Amino acid sequence: MTFIKQNKTWLEYFYIIFGATIVAVTYNMFFLPSKLAAGGISGVSTILFELYGLSPSFVQFVVNIPLFIIGWLTMGKDFTWKTLVGTFCIPFVIFLTKDIPFVVTNPLLGAIYGGVLLGIGLGIVYKGNGSTGGTAAIAQIVKKFTGISSGYSQFIVDATVVIASIIVFDLELTLFALLAIYISGKAIDFVQLRTATTKLVLIITEEEEKIQTIIHKELDRGLTKVRSIGGYSNQDKTMILCVTQQQEAVQLKKRLEHDAPTSFVIFLNASEIMGRGFSLDKYDGQKL
Repeated sequence: MTFIKQNKTWLEYFYIIFGATIVAVTYNMFFLPSKLAAGGISGVSTILFELYGLSPSFVQFVVNIPLFIIGWLTMGKDFTWKTLVGTFCIPFVIFLTKDIPFVVTNPLLGAIYGGVLLGIGLGIVYKGNGSTGGTAAIAQIVKKFTGISSGYSQFIVDATVVIASIIVFDLELTLFALLAIYISGKAIDFVQLRTATTKLVLIITEEEEKIQTIIHKELDRGLTKVRSIGGYSNQDKTMILCVTQQQEAVQLKKRLEHDAPTSFVIFLNASEIMGRGFSLDKYDGQKL
């Protein structure tokens, strides 16, 4: 058990370092050349670089110190050490890649592609239960005390910085920066929740045995049956709940259209599934 816990801890630190590296490279490739103050301490450093030519890596390191202390006081020891890794990693990689030859100066491209990569990087860091410091730490604190998602908490915090940047940059660049952080917020939630990769299928039917056979034999999935009564007919029916991968849902839809066309079927996006066949091995510990 201790070995598994240690492996999980090292994996989380790997997520933090890898995600923070993506964030730092994204900053030098997209945001700084495009003059997009896309929220957070990176946005502040972009503004100060434009005004005074101050090194973005130095600014981010210095500003992160008091924010790191806030995170230590509010989020606990484990979060603090992981935040420390992200806090040092971001400015360090920004410093190493400051002369990167591949840059994007078009603000629209910078907002779209930079926003996607920023969100992916931050989402990976959050999967490691860490933070990249700066306002990302504040966003995690907002998430903890309000319960809203990481993506939206990051958007709220970063939008405040972006709106303030209109003093230095024109309105057009500010709007592109807002677009970037909106996209990054969506990307964060996608990485953390793997949105829409699985489907929750609700089937209300009078042919439960036939549908149960299809799900068990052809999809090799489990199901739950709930006894129900039709609101119009007042007849007994069965509601079958089944979670599938997206391609399995397509296969199931075709079979239901052919073999049980009178069934009432609903396909819903399932953001994250925990349990056997998804977060647990499908057959581990079972007698076959």
